[in-house]
Amino acid sequence: MSHTYEDSLSASHMLSSSISSLSASRHQASQIAKAYRQAAQLFLTRRLPEALSTIEPVISPQQQPNTTNGDIDGESTTTSPAPVAAASRGTRIKVWSFYLTFLNSVVELGPEEGKHAFGTAKWKSLVQKARDGSAWEDIVRDGYGGVEGDVDPEVVVNLATLLLTHSPTQKLTQQRLETYLSAVSHPTFDISAHMDSSRGSLPGRPSTHGASTPRDLNVRLKLLELYTLHVLPRNDEWDYAREFISMSEILDDERKEAFLLALHGLREENDHAALREEELRKQQQEQLEQRKREAEARRAEEKKMEEEKLRQEELKRRRAPVSPGKDSTGKMNGAPRTGQGRQQGTPSTPSRSSKAVKKNVSPPPGLYKRASTMFASLNTLIIDTATSLTNNPMALLRILFFILAFTLAFGRRDLRERIKRSLRDAWEKVRRTVGMGVKVSYI
Repeated sequence: MSHTYEDSLSASHMLSSSISSLSASRHQASQIAKAYRQAAQLFLTRRLPEALSTIEPVISPQQQPNTTNGDIDGESTTTSPAPVAAASRGTRIKVWSFYLTFLNSVVELGPEEGKHAFGTAKWKSLVQKARDGSAWEDIVRDGYGGVEGDVDPEVVVNLATLLLTHSPTQKLTQQRLETYLSAVSHPTFDISAHMDSSRGSLPGRPSTHGASTPRDLNVRLKLLELYTLHVLPRNDEWDYAREFISMSEILDDERKEAFLLALHGLREENDHAALREEELRKQQQEQLEQRKREAEARRAEEKKMEEEKLRQEELKRRRAPVSPGKDSTGKMNGAPRTGQGRQQGTPSTPSRSSKAVKKNVSPPPGLYKRASTMFASLNTLIIDTATSLTNNPMALLRILFFILAFTLAFGRRDLRERIKRSLRDAWEKVRRTVGMGVKVSYI
């Protein structure tokens, strides 16, 4: 009877503890769902700092005092997984997908707006999580107890998409996906973790790996698509991607053919893009060289125009007529020079005979002026003719051709006779017209 009573007490104690644990789990699940809804509402209204502060307690590990081994002071603490780790699979996927979407929006804010919203240090920390893959480590550690293969495939898809969008290199993404696919294909049978899961410490955790449902199969196909058609091509692993698709056990023949066709199209597009970039680079180089040549030609033309302008100015200065009282340098000649001679000579006045000689020798002013003007005009005519012939050599050729044609024409005797007859007839007509005019005026 005593054993029966003790067994009933133990069973009732276990039942009460299970009921209290179940109620606590339900309360915690309700709190997680409530925090998720509030954070999503704040995110939709673009209140990102408030959304982060709302979702952080759900995805951050909990610090609890360690009361084991007679530790009464409670100074030592233990770190337990984040509350979201104990949530159901659907809630867990929603929370982590929301967190990754939130990180993507934070990166897209830009430096100015991001620093204004979160502060410099906090914004840089969030951006670093999205770019260097530390968000993947945090999710595996805090949400799945550090077991890579236990991460939900939907969360892995979102993580790979985030790194594909914002990571400067895809080597880390390839390494992470390969580790996850290897863990899923070859799971480690951890007995303690399995017992903890069976006791209900982590409810909702998937117990098997692989694609047991159509939804799981679609997620695995999405992972293979990201890995073979996006990550590996970004790392120039085209041959390895082709081999991986051909040897995959999940893909059937039809899907393998579709994946290989898509990979071939991506390879051709990448090659065409490389050719276009090379052509664009060559065009830019040619345009740069063309601009250099145009600039050099423009400078040469400007220099030539400046030289032509200086030459024209010099020519105009030489063409300017020289006045009778000045020479070509602009100095007075003639009488002023005589005056200077008088000032520099002896004070004695010249004799009358020398004045007479000078008077007879010096030409009249009018004749001197006309001669100077005639010579200046002749000089100008010669310079103009030389300039025009220099600038337009075709005119000289036309004159020479005309003279040659005229000479050849008069070298023919019949043509000379015809011209003489025409001149004789014309002169006869003029003479008759003048004679009749004289007769009429006489009458």
